[in-house]
Amino acid sequence: MPTYTPPIADMKLLLEKVTPLTDLGRDDLDSGMVEAILEEAGKLAAGSIAPLNEAGDREGARLENGDVKTAKGFKDAYKLYTEGGWNAVPFDVEFGGQGLPWLMSFPVQEMWQSASLSFGLCPLLNQGAVEAITHHGTSEQKEFYLPHLIAGNWTGTMNLTEPGAGSDLALIKSKAERNGDGTYRIFGQKIFITYGDHDMADNIIHLVLARLPDAPEGVKGISLFIVPKFLADGTRNDVKCVGLEHKLGIHASPTCTMQFGDAGGAVGYLIGEEHQGLKYMFTMMNNARLSVGLQGVALCERATQAAKAYAADRKQGKPLTGGDTATIDKHPDVKRMILSMESLTLAGRALAYEAAFYLDKAATGDKGAQERVDLLTPIVKSWCTDNAVEVASLGVQVHGGMGFIEETGAAQFYRDARILSIYEGTNGIQSSDLVFRKLLRDDGAAMTRWSLEMKQTKDTDILASLSKLDSATAHLLDSKANPDGVAAVSVPYLNLAGLVAGAVMLEKIAVADTSKTALLAFYKTHILPRAAAHAVTVQTGMTSV
Repeated sequence: MPTYTPPIADMKLLLEKVTPLTDLGRDDLDSGMVEAILEEAGKLAAGSIAPLNEAGDREGARLENGDVKTAKGFKDAYKLYTEGGWNAVPFDVEFGGQGLPWLMSFPVQEMWQSASLSFGLCPLLNQGAVEAITHHGTSEQKEFYLPHLIAGNWTGTMNLTEPGAGSDLALIKSKAERNGDGTYRIFGQKIFITYGDHDMADNIIHLVLARLPDAPEGVKGISLFIVPKFLADGTRNDVKCVGLEHKLGIHASPTCTMQFGDAGGAVGYLIGEEHQGLKYMFTMMNNARLSVGLQGVALCERATQAAKAYAADRKQGKPLTGGDTATIDKHPDVKRMILSMESLTLAGRALAYEAAFYLDKAATGDKGAQERVDLLTPIVKSWCTDNAVEVASLGVQVHGGMGFIEETGAAQFYRDARILSIYEGTNGIQSSDLVFRKLLRDDGAAMTRWSLEMKQTKDTDILASLSKLDSATAHLLDSKANPDGVAAVSVPYLNLAGLVAGAVMLEKIAVADTSKTALLAFYKTHILPRAAAHAVTVQTGMTSV
């Protein structure tokens, strides 16, 4: 099975020269400190988590007598992870966090996701719960829940989806009733709940969307509740896992059907104000969407490493220019596939880290930075996860027939990648978010500012692609009276933006490290031309849909 080697040199290059940590005023995070953090995280990821990936895929999680048991080794690896303080990296020191910037946290998180996507999902969802309670919880809720969630001895979940309510949360049927003592009773069923139950932590804190009896219709009538698996006195709450999904991939991550209130109602605690739950839940979702984009990058890295290792070892065919049988990485088409994988991985990583950089600046109250985060979030989530599917598919192709055989691991990466463009808002929803909530809402002001910044490049090919992005933007703005038409070309528009932004980031990398110049050249001739096709579709594709 393929091993995992954290790409620390590329991570350091980004953190020191492309989106520098020092630009955040973090002089404490010098080169030596950054390397030490990455090296230690890498040891845990490569040595303790990555070896669980294939075995966890085969074994999966299982439901026994109402409790979920994770695959062999997961519980021990999670203990090492929390004891090392890794769960606390980006969080508030007031509640036990390490207070490191998201820009430092992203490469660390990338390692967990590359090592095992199934393992990394648990801290990813927990991270969203921490963000929601931090921003919207009462002081008492923060003091009670955050130290445990940040330490990792408790984990958090996000309970949105129901059998009849997927992306359309207005259809939620789960109910909440007031108890009269400030608490609530929660009733209903939620599906597709990642790590809804497991044996790695002492308690699970569910964040649940539900309706009160007097709630208005639609999304304006949803409230958000904290529903712990175990209450403060240690008693079991009226919430249980009643089923596990059998899935295409991420087998070791338990995807649960959760039942609330079968024995009189699960005790819940309101977050914020009644009927404002969707707004609060979006704090979790926006955080998670960037992290899912990062998962895409991580999966790209793992699939690329496996493909390169196989190609460097597998002998097949003679070079076209003559000679003895060669390893397949010497054949031009295999080179093309591997370079496609490498360039998409590095471009995606740089774009995700740039989003983290602006996330840190936005936390200081910088409104321009928040504007950039808002713009980048759907692009990072969608483009990087679509890339993961493409890169993992190329990985299977590089392996040839052996890629279709489970023992090489290439098939697992492909299966695991497929969920990334679906959960936390499908990529179609991301494109709608980009064009309707981010582009049309401010008449393209934020996109124009970003485009002007990217035009600092001197590269004529990239400038030409930026011009196509500008024309596509103008066309969507001119078409705002035709929302169906705009929606019909929103995915090509998002991919156009991602491809161009990826080129800009790769150019910055090549300036910082000339050894990356050849990779930039490949991207510009083999990947960036797709941008022109997307631009044509944006300009002409509305009516055909």
